[in-house]
Amino acid sequence: MDTPKEYCTGFVTSKDGTKIGYRQMGNGAGLILVHGGMQSSQSFMALGKALANEFTVYIPDRRGRGLSGAFGTNHSLSADAEDMQALVRQTGARNIFGLSSGAVIALQTALIEPGIKKIALYEPPIVVSGVDHTKMHRAYEGALSKGNLGQALVSVIKGTGDSSMLTIIPAFITAPFLNAAIKGQQKNIKGHDVPLKDLIPTFRYDSIIVSDAKNIIDKSRSLKAEVLLLGGSTSQRFLKMALDELNAALPKAKRFEFKGLGHTAASNGGKPGIVADELRKFFKE
Repeated sequence: MDTPKEYCTGFVTSKDGTKIGYRQMGNGAGLILVHGGMQSSQSFMALGKALANEFTVYIPDRRGRGLSGAFGTNHSLSADAEDMQALVRQTGARNIFGLSSGAVIALQTALIEPGIKKIALYEPPIVVSGVDHTKMHRAYEGALSKGNLGQALVSVIKGTGDSSMLTIIPAFITAPFLNAAIKGQQKNIKGHDVPLKDLIPTFRYDSIIVSDAKNIIDKSRSLKAEVLLLGGSTSQRFLKMALDELNAALPKAKRFEFKGLGHTAASNGGKPGIVADELRKFFKE
């Protein structure tokens, strides 16, 4: 696990008064990295380090995690975007990257904040025609209501193909044993990192973000920022479909597919160095 010595921390105050904390490293033009579901700022430490030689990297903890304040009673995509907007305005960062639900937030932030000039999106799980996310969310909520965090985690992994949460737990362990592993993982948490026990329940708020984003592709037609659309060749079809529709709506957008990689390539347990290479090219052009 990383220690606080590898970065400094700061915070901004969002529009509704919520404190949003972030990790900062590197030097150069400002670049914000927005993590995905069941993740926190710790999930992008490897990606941040790979970019820190050329950018001042800001990795916020989204609401309800780590350095940041609580979700609030009426959480929404707008609230998450306003959190990132506050960070843009305080730091002067003009570049933003988001993974999964973090990509949805990054896109919404670019729609409300003209200060953002370049945006890179890795497989935002935007609902498109013919895609049904309800089965996964029902399975997740059912497991969570019973306090079965292991089963809740398995339901999300099966629904998204997202294995990032298993990078610290052997993939062959099934849900009953995952609960013990999740409990044991807390003992190894250091610094500002967040245990899986606390991250798994946050996924219900990612469901809200996806629901709120149902019209975001049409809204994106007015986007002024330059856009890079990223995805992995092994990712699930519904994620590629969302990129297809975004690409059609944004004729000037650039698109790149990582051969042999999947949904969580940008995270610590994926191939963040390879993703960083493409981000570096795009944001430095």
